[in-house]
Amino acid sequence: MESDTTVRRIKAFGTQNYVAQDHDGSGDRCGNNGYSGDPKRKPEVSLYLLREGLAASLVSVFILVLWGLVHLSLQQLVIGKPTGEFSAVRARRHLEQITSVGPRPVGSPENEVLTVGYLLEQIENIRVETAAGPHQLTVDVQRPTGSFSIDFLGGFTSFYDRVTNIAVRLEPKGGAQHLMLANCHFDTVANSPGASDDAVSCAVMLEVLHSLANQSTPLHHGVIFLFNGAEENILQASHGFITQHPWAKQVRAFINLEAAGVGGKEVVFQTGPENPWLVQAYVHAAKHPFASVVGQEVFQSGIIPSDTDFRIYRDFGNIPGIDLAFIENGFIYHTKYDTADRILTDSIQRAGDNILAVLKYLVMSEKLADSSEYRHGNMVFFDLLGVVVVAYPARVGTILNYMVATATFFYLAKKASLPGNGGGRYVRRLACATGVAVLSWFVTLLSVLIVALLVTLLGRSMFWYNHFYASICLYGAAATGKMILVHTLAKNLYYGGVRLVELGDLFFDVSLLLWGCSLVWLTQQGLCSAYVPMLMVAFPLATRLLLSKEFKHRGASVKYSVLYLLGLALPYVHFMFLIWVVFEIFTPIMGRSGTEIPPEVVLASLVTLATIFLSSFFLHFIYLVRSTKWILAGLGSVFIIMFLLVSCGVFFPYSGNPDSPRPKRVFLQHTTRTFHNLQGQVESQDSGLWINSFDYTAIQHITPSIPELNDSVRTRCREDRPFCGYPWFLPVKFLSKKNWYLPAPEVSPSSPVEFSLLSKEETSWGTVKMTFSAKGPSHMSLYLMPHRGASLSTWSFGNGTPQFDLSGEYFVFYSHGLDAPTWTFWFEIQPPRDPDPSGPEGMISVAISSHYFFGEDRRTSQLEEILHRFPTWAFPSSWVSTYDMYRY
Repeated sequence: MESDTTVRRIKAFGTQNYVAQDHDGSGDRCGNNGYSGDPKRKPEVSLYLLREGLAASLVSVFILVLWGLVHLSLQQLVIGKPTGEFSAVRARRHLEQITSVGPRPVGSPENEVLTVGYLLEQIENIRVETAAGPHQLTVDVQRPTGSFSIDFLGGFTSFYDRVTNIAVRLEPKGGAQHLMLANCHFDTVANSPGASDDAVSCAVMLEVLHSLANQSTPLHHGVIFLFNGAEENILQASHGFITQHPWAKQVRAFINLEAAGVGGKEVVFQTGPENPWLVQAYVHAAKHPFASVVGQEVFQSGIIPSDTDFRIYRDFGNIPGIDLAFIENGFIYHTKYDTADRILTDSIQRAGDNILAVLKYLVMSEKLADSSEYRHGNMVFFDLLGVVVVAYPARVGTILNYMVATATFFYLAKKASLPGNGGGRYVRRLACATGVAVLSWFVTLLSVLIVALLVTLLGRSMFWYNHFYASICLYGAAATGKMILVHTLAKNLYYGGVRLVELGDLFFDVSLLLWGCSLVWLTQQGLCSAYVPMLMVAFPLATRLLLSKEFKHRGASVKYSVLYLLGLALPYVHFMFLIWVVFEIFTPIMGRSGTEIPPEVVLASLVTLATIFLSSFFLHFIYLVRSTKWILAGLGSVFIIMFLLVSCGVFFPYSGNPDSPRPKRVFLQHTTRTFHNLQGQVESQDSGLWINSFDYTAIQHITPSIPELNDSVRTRCREDRPFCGYPWFLPVKFLSKKNWYLPAPEVSPSSPVEFSLLSKEETSWGTVKMTFSAKGPSHMSLYLMPHRGASLSTWSFGNGTPQFDLSGEYFVFYSHGLDAPTWTFWFEIQPPRDPDPSGPEGMISVAISSHYFFGEDRRTSQLEEILHRFPTWAFPSSWVSTYDMYRY
């Protein structure tokens, strides 16, 4: 019987017929480690193989410790004691006052009167307080009107009329030629108090303004603090400022404060374009840095269905900037739970410290005046657990990446150039091992996706929404178990004649090769995120070289294993932070990504990819342990238990717990739809409660509470009507194709929409010009659907060219502030040469929907009645709307 020690000593030669008597009584040919070498060769070394329990413990403790460090760093909001320059207490008072008026949609008195009045009052107090100082403060309330097109949510055109901007210019008393811009927005979506998005940023900006205005040393340049009142209407107010305000021409750079979550740390997730000096300023000045170029490249790829004012300043103002946002707890973003009490004072303090320090640095910098001189080039930047930010020019990163890749391939080439047949044998084995590794990836991903499909078919989709670690136990256990199983089978069935220590060394090289190839590919693509594989290559390679003697002489000893894991600690802790960011962003997004994207596939894929990446440099441990049967048994048990619990519905997706809500988002409109024929007569009319679920589970969990809300009242898209004949507030019908329509009485808002055709005339160039007028609530949506053979040639929106044909339809989003005049617009249409007899009459269908988000018109008794029947874990956002369609 072998002793119960932590490691097992294995002789490295093949002449002894040593068979270990394991506890399970099975034979073990690890006496010669599976090596059939020269029988006359004397043993030179005694090599260790890890015991199964020790290997599992080391890797588990390593991952858990690093995961704990990531979470510890996230909870450490403020490092050191505040200097007193920024008062989070005063900023919190501003936050509570702004949110006390409730939701602030554009056009509402809460947004246009109460919040504007409070901000102006506080700004005036600061102006009076600092009047004797070295700075002057100028306030301008702008109410711009404009139009632009944007390729967001499939693309649409936006028109705004008299929305509100409060621009505050702080500069030395002698004036300033060059200006920084700091931007926040105080408006909200309907039905949300918007504490994090974005009242807290405006509160922070008020306090930063107070601090800068009280500086005894004059600023070199000026700062514009823009409190914009129409961001949630898809970036309208920022467009009005940057394209129309006279101060905009002097802006050289900007900082935008946003939110995609509630509280926590604000992260720099976008910079530029180019202008690396802005990143350098943040790195130099920020007191609590938190930044990632990976986030920038992911966000700008369009994967995340969101956008910020950063885009407007960049695209319409050609101005570089820094985009910061709160990203934690996105489950309650844009819901009634986004309240001031959920934002920690330390979150306000760290945001204020950072914004104040970076603004002070920039307005005192000479680079702001000559920013064009420093424009070119990008920056690689990332922080290490929020303690320090690493930043260097992208060109330096390219050189560094290729140096690391060269060192890696040189290391592998040296092994491939062994004398005799050793080099060729190594290359063949490396190629085969690489194939095994890649095969294990595909088998693992396929297996986990099959599990995800089963969960979906069982009706248990999104069980992890309120129980995140349940997904790790299910999909993570499945992925890890499948990976280990594939490599265990390869070890026992394919590599039976190869020493296990050699296999461990070989599969380390495989991981090095694959990460090295990804490093070269990402670098060639010009992606700054290539620093990630650079770290994942450089540190393991350096660690391996330093431990080569230990491994050569003793094999997988405890000392080697511990030192090896320590060498992986830095790249792995950073990689695990990136994994946290991915899950922190994408898990909540699945709750608002519509009914068409299967969330199990997304999350299972993310968990599997995280497992594959994290396991890369642990692969060789599979070959350095004498058995994996207990590890596989443990993972299999965890998977089976979790699958049974999930199948039985133990994990409910949503929660109404006030301390940690995970609400289901539902949108309800009490609407009246009216359809007119070509002669202008009412063809049909109906009224009902139009209900949209914005996650994959649809109404599955709501029907028990509201039985009449079932598939019998599910709508069908009428292709002959603009946007299916329903009052879409934004062009997102492709995201939510499952919706329901419960019959209800007609709505009668006090200010119904007035829509009319003012003129219709044929032009000399063969088109028909049609001019319309519309007057209604602050939010309206216009839908244009040219019939088959007809086409829009020009219109009065944007640059005059109709843009973003959404499958033959055009969407125009309209909003206005207070006292807006009648909306007048026109378009020219090319009539069809051969009208389609099977299609609708005329050449174009025009529809307009009105949306009542505030005041007495936003509620009806039918809405109130059904809202009270929704379960506590649901967040039904509701309003009144109308839809009117005309044929021409």
